[in-house]
Amino acid sequence: MKENKPAPIKATRRHALLGLLDDTNTVVRSAVRAELERLGPSGVAFLREATHHEDANIGCAARDLLDALTGGQPERVFRDFIRSFNYELETGVLLLDRVANPEVGMADYERFLAEVSDRCRELMLHPSTAWEKCRVLNRVIFGEYGFCGDTDNFYDPRNSFLSDVVDRRRGIPISLSILYLLVADRCNLELSPVAFPGRFMVGCFLDAEPFYVDVFEGGVFRTIEEIEAMLEPYEIELEPSIFAPCPVGEVLARCCRNLVNQYSRAGDKSRVKLFSEYVNEFEAAYRLNDE
Repeated sequence: MKENKPAPIKATRRHALLGLLDDTNTVVRSAVRAELERLGPSGVAFLREATHHEDANIGCAARDLLDALTGGQPERVFRDFIRSFNYELETGVLLLDRVANPEVGMADYERFLAEVSDRCRELMLHPSTAWEKCRVLNRVIFGEYGFCGDTDNFYDPRNSFLSDVVDRRRGIPISLSILYLLVADRCNLELSPVAFPGRFMVGCFLDAEPFYVDVFEGGVFRTIEEIEAMLEPYEIELEPSIFAPCPVGEVLARCCRNLVNQYSRAGDKSRVKLFSEYVNEFEAAYRLNDE
């Protein structure tokens, strides 16, 4: 099942939009916002990239616009994102976070991820293998910043929202995996989400032998043989697809399934209904894409 990433905006249009982002004319700003809203997930992805622009004024304007586009009616915005079938992990995580935490600001979020990735790059030797780079990520994320699995309150819904995970330094396998992937991406390290039954992990397929990072255990590296042993209690057929990367849409759908379970335990019926609807939306989007 193939997913589409947000369609890239043509170079000429990107150049024009970048040139107008920090324009103070209200008419121009309204026109730019309308165009980015029309572009949907592609517009959000463009703005997220523009927040890193070397021109501080453009970066600031991009953050303000991104907050404006994703802050209003966050429940509808995330639903529209699902229906677009243009999935990009960081954009999806941001929009999901805004559903529960509309006040989350992009500036603080971007600053933190940049800080962590800058520290990782500072410690990376060149040349080095992907395994060695992941060791650096482990040292920084789990050692220096103290992220760990929330074994005391595993079913707390806050463990599913990245802003809460960052604030509390606690998470569950999938949210810690997402954090790990976003930091790796900023370090130009291509890693993948892998949805094993019972334990979400990060997969690395860059070296001669693939390995998996068990983020819930502080970044322990696991081989295919170790994973096979871990999966024995599930009594499932170990097809090659089990060890392969998971599509971004399924990552986000699994986050929503977790939230249904978490809010059910908390007795929050309205949230259960909302996130169940999102799960249904993802399943419907996949069905339409297969037709």
